[in-house]
Amino acid sequence: MSAIPSEPRPVRTRSWWGWGHADAHLDDAECTAMGALLPGTLARPLPVPRVADLPIARPAVTPPPSLAHLVTEDPRARAAHAMGKAYRDVIRALRARPGRIPDLVAHPTGDRDVADLLDWAGEHDVAVIPFGGGSSVVGGVEYRGDSHRAVLSLDLTSMDRVLEIDTTGRAARIQAGALGPVLEEQLRPHDLTLRHFPQSFEFSTLGGWLATRAGGHYATGRTHIDDFVQSLRVITPAGAGTSWRLPASGAGPSPDRLFLGSEGALGVITEAWMRLQERPRHKASASVAFTDFHQALDAVRALAQSDLAPANCRLLDAGEALLSGASHDGSSLLVLGFESATGPVGDRLASAVELARAYGGRPETPPAAGDASAAASGSAAASGSVGSPGSATSSGSVGSSGSVGSSGSDGSAVNAWRSAFLRMPYLRDGLARMGAVVETFETAATWDRIPALIDAVRTEVGAAALKITGHPATVNCRLTHVYPDGAAPYFTVAVAGRPGDEVQVWDDIKAVAGEVLHRHRATITHHHAVGRDHRAGYDLQRPEPFALALRAAKDALDPHRILNPGVLLD
Repeated sequence: MSAIPSEPRPVRTRSWWGWGHADAHLDDAECTAMGALLPGTLARPLPVPRVADLPIARPAVTPPPSLAHLVTEDPRARAAHAMGKAYRDVIRALRARPGRIPDLVAHPTGDRDVADLLDWAGEHDVAVIPFGGGSSVVGGVEYRGDSHRAVLSLDLTSMDRVLEIDTTGRAARIQAGALGPVLEEQLRPHDLTLRHFPQSFEFSTLGGWLATRAGGHYATGRTHIDDFVQSLRVITPAGAGTSWRLPASGAGPSPDRLFLGSEGALGVITEAWMRLQERPRHKASASVAFTDFHQALDAVRALAQSDLAPANCRLLDAGEALLSGASHDGSSLLVLGFESATGPVGDRLASAVELARAYGGRPETPPAAGDASAAASGSAAASGSVGSPGSATSSGSVGSSGSVGSSGSDGSAVNAWRSAFLRMPYLRDGLARMGAVVETFETAATWDRIPALIDAVRTEVGAAALKITGHPATVNCRLTHVYPDGAAPYFTVAVAGRPGDEVQVWDDIKAVAGEVLHRHRATITHHHAVGRDHRAGYDLQRPEPFALALRAAKDALDPHRILNPGVLLD
């Protein structure tokens, strides 16, 4: 019997102004229902913005005939490449105030194209903004200022192939423009995975992950993309270079480390050899509730310092648990997940649950084991591994309790959290249409500072939001990544804004948050990158001798100062 050919996947249109797919955004009625949960928002939603309403001027430059086939001046493409997907980007699009729109958008197909575009840009004073997948939430893919003649957005998504796979060493050479799903689809036939699933998985690229030192979904072990890098190829205005493929090296400062986190300011990453893993076949999950959030913090620290190594170890405070629909009784919730390619993980999960119980935790759901065949196919399994290749974005609903998301087919807190996690950016955009200020910021600190840091952010940012807007704010917290020596708290702030002045409201709140983080010696960003929005905090955090070396590297590699001006350096 011949196999029935599979149906081609429908092509979905990405939203040019908001998160994700255009057909996944909330409609007007859903936006209004969301706004009713936050006192002081607009009576009706702002209209969905139109490209035709934007001030898009004619390009200030014309590329030479040799490059013309690589670039477009299409208004929609230019609008879609003008900003990232932070709250301030969404609200600026809704208010038709996008800032500087790039003159041209380029789609190179290989290294030679990238080098030629950089050469032309350097000769004609054209700023080049590497775009990745455009999912930046820190102003990392836009141009601010007027010091360049024109702006070119460099989109590498046409360079999206897995070029080589070394099955012996479990590594692959991958072009940097590969979006998460495209990358994983090419690895799946080999039963291998990169196992890096940020929340932006569908809409971000390998090169973007590398340039921003992105964090994946998994809470312990290999959490940052840095951990998977074997070798990089980078094109700079001063020339191209490729580091050696090595399992480890002590030969001087690492060349890869110069470009990891460089955010397109030093060069354009075009390829990387990445370490791979076997696809997990065994998964299990459970949730544990806590009445006392500080006891829950102690439990998570104990888990991080054990040898259990959970894949998922997300602690949601009471507000975050309510928002996700995972808990409605005022409890904080710990979402635990384990997975393995080699053997069952039920015993490790049981040990983790018992450890949490010793700190006052109450197991909310019986441990659930994932189906091995489902896990092997790459679907989101019971471990709470969201964003896995092949998984669909779950749709959420607004309930009378004010929670979002759905409880999943088995009604578990784990599935409720997963659904809300995937849906949350769309809900944020719906609230933005209601004039609300809804945004997140994240950090990391050592365990001795974590409790006081979280308490200070909740108190001081909440008070600042009330003072700035006149409305009470919600400030929720969850831990996204945990380490033996510290953790990464992730905060969500929601408050009714001042109509027409929402960007300034958020900037003022964010400034207070940055001051609190600096005072508690917490990083300005754990995984969202620096961009332009975090520059002030980054300048305070980095040592001056390192800043001196970074400036020298910029001068040497980008003498015309065309690469992502304003990122990392003035």
